[in-house]
Amino acid sequence: MRLRATWRARKKLAIGASVLAFAFLAITVIAPPGPATAKEILAGYNDLHAQTVTVPLNVEPASVVRDDYSIMPGVPQLAKHGTNYDWAKIVLLEGGWPVTENNVTVITRWMRQENGPNNWWNRNNPLNNGWGSGGGGGTGSYVSLISAAQNAAEALHSHPGYAAIIAAFAADAPTEVTEHAIWASPWASGHYANGGHWHYTPVAEFTAPASAWGL
Repeated sequence: MRLRATWRARKKLAIGASVLAFAFLAITVIAPPGPATAKEILAGYNDLHAQTVTVPLNVEPASVVRDDYSIMPGVPQLAKHGTNYDWAKIVLLEGGWPVTENNVTVITRWMRQENGPNNWWNRNNPLNNGWGSGGGGGTGSYVSLISAAQNAAEALHSHPGYAAIIAAFAADAPTEVTEHAIWASPWASGHYANGGHWHYTPVAEFTAPASAWGL
């Protein structure tokens, strides 16, 4: 009887030890939960701080007026297109003036007075500019129409006699204001007969050869 009791006691001890060992193994094998994900954190925050907005049924919807916008092509794109209107825009870009209908209209009219629309790229000098062209009387030439536009803008900025012109361009002044400034300036010795030789009909669009642009 004593031997049997001892055997039973040992058996119970063995079973108990096995249970404890299994429990310890389970504790070491099962990993603790990982940190919460950003999605879980956001969901928890929303649960704690969620807000609601109640809108009356009779509220009239408001209309929102948004300003229009456009993208202005750069010098390479304008040169590739290659018209007298494109050249006028390049002058404005080089001068830092707004590219507007008023300003473009004035420059294309000015170009027509100097060279005529169908040969506006003559000597690569659309405004017969003496600045940097080697011709003090405006008879010089430039290596390209892009160079001509750069020199036209530089001349206007550099000579004090052109201050009223650049102010008008900067303000996007009405065409007649800018044109009067051109006539009064020393750009042309005849001052365009104070407007008597100026033409106001729409300027025809002509494309200069790619070689004139240096392309």
